[in-house]
Amino acid sequence: MKFQSTLQDYNFISERCGEILFENPEQNVKCVCMLGDVRLRGQTGVPAERRGSYPFIDFRPLNNTTHSGEIGTKKKVKRLLSFQRYFHASRLLRGIVPQAPLHLLDEDYLGQARHMLSKVGMWDFDIFLFDRLTNGNSLVTLLCHLFSTHGLIHHFKLDMVTLHRFLVMVQEDYHSQNPYHNAVHAADVTQAMHCYLKEPKLASFLTPLDIMLGLLAAAAHDVDHPGVNQPFLIKTNHHLANLYQNMSVLENHHWRSTIGMLRESRLLAHLPKEMTQDIEQQLGSLILATDINRQNEFLARLRTHLHNKDLRLEDGRDRHFMLQIALKCADICNPCRVWEMSKQWSERVCEEFYRQGDLEQKFELEISPLCNQQKDSIPSIQIGFMTYIVEPLFREWARFTGNSALSENMLSHLAHNKAQWKSLLPKPHRGGSGGGPDLAGQGAEKEEQTGTRGDTP
Repeated sequence: MKFQSTLQDYNFISERCGEILFENPEQNVKCVCMLGDVRLRGQTGVPAERRGSYPFIDFRPLNNTTHSGEIGTKKKVKRLLSFQRYFHASRLLRGIVPQAPLHLLDEDYLGQARHMLSKVGMWDFDIFLFDRLTNGNSLVTLLCHLFSTHGLIHHFKLDMVTLHRFLVMVQEDYHSQNPYHNAVHAADVTQAMHCYLKEPKLASFLTPLDIMLGLLAAAAHDVDHPGVNQPFLIKTNHHLANLYQNMSVLENHHWRSTIGMLRESRLLAHLPKEMTQDIEQQLGSLILATDINRQNEFLARLRTHLHNKDLRLEDGRDRHFMLQIALKCADICNPCRVWEMSKQWSERVCEEFYRQGDLEQKFELEISPLCNQQKDSIPSIQIGFMTYIVEPLFREWARFTGNSALSENMLSHLAHNKAQWKSLLPKPHRGGSGGGPDLAGQGAEKEEQTGTRGDTP
């Protein structure tokens, strides 16, 4: 295949420096070591090192359309890595105080950020503004605040410095060049998860462990996301697809990467071994639930529980299931936000789709559903996504919450945003199906448009 032969021209070395193994044979899956997992040989011959297993993909033609023809497929190119971000995180892990402060903010900005945190439980929380006020540290700042607010630091006797270092690792492992799957998205999902954990029908049953698991899973559910979906990794024979045998490839990688950082940071090292093993397994169960290919499975199970009225939240298994549902909702809640924020998220996720389509076109691969900028408009993508993915899930969530004020607010925004996108449909498509039927199948294929690819538009 031309794509594979082209990748062979890339001058990089992939080195395995370790693995994470579970004592349970059923979980004895080799994992990607977070440090030194991928090395890229620069022009000087000195290997540059970074975290994660991000596929080496040439994005430069996407940012320079006028000169894209100058980059030949046989020319050796090097993916630009955020080595400075990795090096900064590594220095923190070694306990070296950076020369520059972590937050280069004046008191006005810090004061505004603190004021926003006092309203972190409000659904109109503007994560984009909060990220600017925290100088791009929205995920770390938000999680530190929520862990303190929920009393998790005291309950689990966590070391605040170690917690901060772990959160920096998580934040740095998101790729800022992704239009959608970046640390701001993770912070947005975490803030939504916080709102859902406060729902009266759920909150009174939650234990501190449930809350910590929910927040950690939300924060790390897309860590080290490559900006392309699972079918892309499979058809390009990416090593992660081989590692996880084409099953929930990205979700497994997000989970295993999170475990690697937990163990590397030793955040939970003081807890009993049985407890840390349980935390790791439950984190995996939560993160794997965001796989869009399992959407119908979870939706059918939720409907059955609600129809039979047999949810017993005193039972840990039922609470865990509802945490899975809450994370799935948080992951695709963008259409339920106020229009200004929802529209921005929609444009970001579609930009990421289009970038994948451009790569597929460049390497003469079949363009994936929703990734053809010439055929798939943002309004049509959003309408299909809302109709076939978001609405069914959030209607059942509203049934569970007893149509709480938050649920009604979200459904109201959803209806308004859908009407807005319909008004923006290209004229040739108006009066038709709006891309609905076709997008139903496409949305199922495009894994992260809903849960993992993206949780959405």
